[in-house]
Amino acid sequence: MTITQKIKSLPLTFLLLFFTAVNIFGQKPNIVLIISDDHACQAISAYGSRLTQTPNIDRLAKEGAIFNNAYVTNSLCGPSRASILTGTYSNINGFKDNISYNFDFNQPSFVKALQAAGYQTAWIGKMHLGDSIPQGLDYYNILPGQGQYYNPDFIRSGNVQKRYTGYVTNIIEALSNEWLDHRDRQKPFCLIIGHKATHRVWMPDLEDLGSFDDKTFDLPHDFYDDYATRKAAAVQDMTIAKTMRMGHDLKMYDPADSATFEDNIKRMNADQKAKWFAYYAKIKKDLDAKRPEGRALTEWKYQRYLKDYLATAASMDRNIGKTLDYLDKNGLSKNTIVIYMSDQGFYMGEHGWFDKRFMYEESFRTPMVMRYPGVIKPGTAINDFIMNIDLAPTLIEAGKGQAPAPVQGRSFLPLLKNQHYTARDAMYYHYYENGEHSVSPHFGIRTKRYKLIRFYKRVESWELFDLQKDPHELHNIYDEPGSKPVIADLKAKLLKLITAYKDTEAAAIFARAI
Repeated sequence: MTITQKIKSLPLTFLLLFFTAVNIFGQKPNIVLIISDDHACQAISAYGSRLTQTPNIDRLAKEGAIFNNAYVTNSLCGPSRASILTGTYSNINGFKDNISYNFDFNQPSFVKALQAAGYQTAWIGKMHLGDSIPQGLDYYNILPGQGQYYNPDFIRSGNVQKRYTGYVTNIIEALSNEWLDHRDRQKPFCLIIGHKATHRVWMPDLEDLGSFDDKTFDLPHDFYDDYATRKAAAVQDMTIAKTMRMGHDLKMYDPADSATFEDNIKRMNADQKAKWFAYYAKIKKDLDAKRPEGRALTEWKYQRYLKDYLATAASMDRNIGKTLDYLDKNGLSKNTIVIYMSDQGFYMGEHGWFDKRFMYEESFRTPMVMRYPGVIKPGTAINDFIMNIDLAPTLIEAGKGQAPAPVQGRSFLPLLKNQHYTARDAMYYHYYENGEHSVSPHFGIRTKRYKLIRFYKRVESWELFDLQKDPHELHNIYDEPGSKPVIADLKAKLLKLITAYKDTEAAAIFARAI
């Protein structure tokens, strides 16, 4: 019996299922890439968080894969997005920090490659790549700069600016669904949803105010870190105790205070303000009655920080669920790659900090989950080193496009398909900004066991950590006599990476003796 005869002899129901599967999996997959801002692994229940539950991010992990070792090239909002978009390090794409640089959209990007492969592309929400006109996108509707949590302005294709009433996370979701409703259905699509959450100053949706007020969070074990042996950590300015502001960050103000006239407050309408001030006035009244000082005040600030941060994240998780529901209801789930990731990690009180920047694990590592029906087996855990520069070549390969020559990342699509894949044995990092939070610029290498960091400019020093013995990176062992063989090996590997990634600035600093 021929193959054609065998197929004809199959039941009609089975034939329909067979040809439907052939049709779906023969198509180029749609792509939805969701990028949050400053969302930490420690605040995601799929990563074992004891702080909160994130059922919709968890759903992606359960229905696809969780990446346990996803990392960034430069732990800062704009530079990280630039690396995601181009698949290159900051020294190649030219966007090194948020202060001195503007992203050059004339360079290759994964959205341009997907456009060339027949995709319709869009970016909605936070982009934060400067003020140049985006390229590689058939449509964009983006927040100017950092954007605002309430009644935010958006700039859409054609440089048209419009203010929307409501909460930014809900608006981004609604605009994303609207674009999906009106897309060209003859083409596969790539939609990037950029959330402002959970960026400072952590303003929750009105419906989420107080949702964590009945919880008391345990202090991280290194909350009162003394930074012994770590010179750069000792001079930073990003502590909850000293840097976090009572008015700006924790909303401990009266309606008559000048702080309330910050743009993120004054753009609220009367109803929003009434609910907002009513909630925080009760907290301030209780604070004024207790009048904590010293460590008691620092720990009070930590509790308030987490409650606002987690409440801000709750809306984002809820809206990620709405994105997944939209795909389900419109028959798109089976042929759509969905990725959720943050632009970097964040400190949730570890070392006494908030913010990011350092090459220490909490900010260097980023959450990432991915669903790809028919390719990724549900419940997969991926432990290989993956970097944000790997997204571009992976999505281009999935969309059957051609990766441009500058791409420095490596596609992990073969890993997902259980094909031959050469995993990284080391990762390279370079943070450039020399100003905000007094964090010294630095670069370094991380292997499975060790991390070697070279700080420069503000502080000139080397740091070495044995992550097996010291996973929280509290003990710099660079100057210990027994570390010399490890240092020699790591420096040789670091120099190879610096050369491979064409980081001439780091090469010059590496050659300098200190």
